[in-house]
Amino acid sequence: MNYPIELLTQEAVGLLQVLISIPSVSRDEALAADALQRYIEMQGIQTGRKGNNVWCMSPMFDTQRPTLLLNSHIDTVKPVAGWMKQPFKPRLESNGKLFGLGSNDAGASLMSLLQVFIQLCSSPQPYNLIFLASCEEEVSGKGGIESVLPMLPPISFGLVGEPTEMQPAIAEKGLMVLDVTATGRSGHAAREEGDNAIYKVLEDIAWFRDYRFEKISPLLGPVKMSVTVIQAGTQHNVVPDRCTFTVDIRSNECYSNEELFEEISRHIQCQPVARSFRLSSSHVSPDHPLVRQAVAMGRTPFGSPTLSDQALMRFPSMKMGPGKSSRSHTADEFIFVQEIQEAIGLYLRLLDGTAIG
Repeated sequence: MNYPIELLTQEAVGLLQVLISIPSVSRDEALAADALQRYIEMQGIQTGRKGNNVWCMSPMFDTQRPTLLLNSHIDTVKPVAGWMKQPFKPRLESNGKLFGLGSNDAGASLMSLLQVFIQLCSSPQPYNLIFLASCEEEVSGKGGIESVLPMLPPISFGLVGEPTEMQPAIAEKGLMVLDVTATGRSGHAAREEGDNAIYKVLEDIAWFRDYRFEKISPLLGPVKMSVTVIQAGTQHNVVPDRCTFTVDIRSNECYSNEELFEEISRHIQCQPVARSFRLSSSHVSPDHPLVRQAVAMGRTPFGSPTLSDQALMRFPSMKMGPGKSSRSHTADEFIFVQEIQEAIGLYLRLLDGTAIG
């Protein structure tokens, strides 16, 4: 089917400029969600809303067909220092570069997927469609996609819009954060008294630095563990009775977070506490029809080290969107209009008429 790609691009860019102008930092996305919801309903499409999550479903929804979820997020991080332009004032330059906070991560994906959803709904497809603009993605908040998925019909496959240069990420690392604590006994540093809690963590910190989990993913590589924060002591002359350090753990699909936690607990002496087990690694088979279709279009599957709402999806999913991950969370964030136009065309080629299982 011939689609008006240039017109769809103009629509996507226009709405993206509107959303850039509305601050939507995580957990403060209400006004942006309002604007997006109004736009969708102006297209004659009924919407659902929970908190700052907005979604819509294709007409003639048939529970006997598989359901494809098109998802990206509406929230942004806070502007970092160093912006030379105004983060909430969209600026489109003559070379087609659109500046603004959230333009690359992930406004371009969100707007492209919305235009694709509207177009695909205009012709029969072998699947149902749901478009979901989720909130709180940047903070993995429980008020985001996790709160909405139980309200939706069963989903067969998720296509997640994030800046991947329109290459399909068919695996994504998960995240588990540990707070590890050692307890000692306070005393005066000038005398031989007390039990220094800092000394108790040293061997465990070295273990996190040196240990290698056995299973290595072909796409994601090994599990990565990094000690990132240490807290101890009150002043120079007091032996600390407590030391806590934080470990950032990026899991591959070979292990659940629970399995990693059990193995870690067997090896260290201090007491670990996981903040959550919920942000799992994801992986979809290279033989899935949508992955095969992406490869047939000249796309190259890869494994992504960065986290997205895929971590909260308990069904097969793939991450693919316009822009570059290296631009995310940076000063003077931008997207090229040409990248949005390319994304809309590629999404439509990928999805129009393709069986999803």
